[in-house]
Amino acid sequence: MAAFCVMKLLCQATRNEKRYAKRLFGTLLTQPPPKRVFSPVWMVVPDPTKSTVFGLAQPFCTAEKFHTEPKRKAAFGSVGRRIPYRILHVIDQDGESLGNMHRAEALKLMDQRDLKLVLLCEKAEPPVYRLMTGQQIHEEQLKHAEKRKASPKPGVVQKELSFSSAIAKNDLETKTKQIAQWIEKKYHVKVTIRQAKGSNTDMFTLFDQILETVSEKATYLSKPKVTREGVSTCILRHMSEKELKAYQKMEKQKKSAVKEDENKDLQVK
Repeated sequence: MAAFCVMKLLCQATRNEKRYAKRLFGTLLTQPPPKRVFSPVWMVVPDPTKSTVFGLAQPFCTAEKFHTEPKRKAAFGSVGRRIPYRILHVIDQDGESLGNMHRAEALKLMDQRDLKLVLLCEKAEPPVYRLMTGQQIHEEQLKHAEKRKASPKPGVVQKELSFSSAIAKNDLETKTKQIAQWIEKKYHVKVTIRQAKGSNTDMFTLFDQILETVSEKATYLSKPKVTREGVSTCILRHMSEKELKAYQKMEKQKKSAVKEDENKDLQVK
């Protein structure tokens, strides 16, 4: 009788233990794994052929790392009819402010005038949109592209030189030699020329003279243009390998054409 009671108690204890184990492991399985970072610890690496070796484990994290890319700036152009804002500040094609209006009114105006809506400033309150023609949008895109070209890229060194249009011939030669040295190092060179009072020298002619001196290796990154009254600027850069080969090929063709003309002149004489 005593043995029977002991067996019954053991069976009941076993059933209780199984039930508690199911509850415990069921709860652990349903819970999401916590994010943990483990510190470096000393681990024992058993090897039957060698003595025990101690190694330092690297810290690791069980949580996945998500890297969000920075939001890219939208390209300049027509937004079509995709306008997420209810109230807009609208400017017409002539640059005159039309005030704030509902996006439905702005779209209606766009259709009536057969124009396109372009986002100018998203951070303003309300955002600023402008009605523009296709030609106006194209011209603005060209301006933006020119600005991107003029701005130095990361890792590119840009040097600057500034002088007046009344510069002496010797000084211009010195400046040109300095430009050639920078171009040799593949730097970008920004050249600014100021129109001197009483000087009749054309600033664009000076730019062409400078480029002609370094034409074997340099070309325009940004062509000469008037930045403000009496001031013009350009940016020079080193030619790529492809451009150098094309330039050398063109020079050979020019020389061969000149020789042919000379031979023809000799035959005529």
